[in-house]
Amino acid sequence: MRLVLAEDHALLRDGLIRILEAHAHEVVAAVDHADDLATALADPTADGAVLDVRLPPTHTDEGLRAAVAVRTQRPGFPVMVLSQYVERIYARELLASGQGGVGYLLKDRVGDVGEFVDSLARVAGGGTVLDPQVVSAVMARQAPVERLTAREREVLALMAEGRSNAAIAAAMAVTEKAVGKHTNNIFTKLDLPVAPDDNRRVLAVLAWLGV
Repeated sequence: MRLVLAEDHALLRDGLIRILEAHAHEVVAAVDHADDLATALADPTADGAVLDVRLPPTHTDEGLRAAVAVRTQRPGFPVMVLSQYVERIYARELLASGQGGVGYLLKDRVGDVGEFVDSLARVAGGGTVLDPQVVSAVMARQAPVERLTAREREVLALMAEGRSNAAIAAAMAVTEKAVGKHTNNIFTKLDLPVAPDDNRRVLAVLAWLGV
């Protein structure tokens, strides 16, 4: 992928460039300021972005707002957002369009290069990836969707991390067929319309987040 990278900490920015380029990605722009990010994301040859949530000048949510803006202009544009903090509102903002191709990881997760690169690949493929700590925070703060069983909520939590049915089955030590049954039950109980499964997975996570 041809990626735009935004990170204001020089060492982490350099490290991310090395990781991305070592895994066959091309970093077409690496910026450290929101003003430069807007210009970089306007490049029509860029086909994805890895963005820090907080950038100069205010260090609040510049990267997040840039992610939402570029996906408004280019629906489905793959964006991986990195943050030092678990903020449920960030996940809600990213998922609000109802489209896949988005990820929200804590910066500590970059230390596990394999997991980071795999998560980016899922986002590039149109998937949705939420950091496990974000998932845990949502589970702790928000009452479960009442119509779901405990097993179905477990499947939905893993779905929010961007896992496929096969990966969920492996994590839960059940068959992929059983996961498919749980997934269909989730869609039915959340009153999600018939649509491609990828879209319904995003809608299910949105319902769970209360978006």
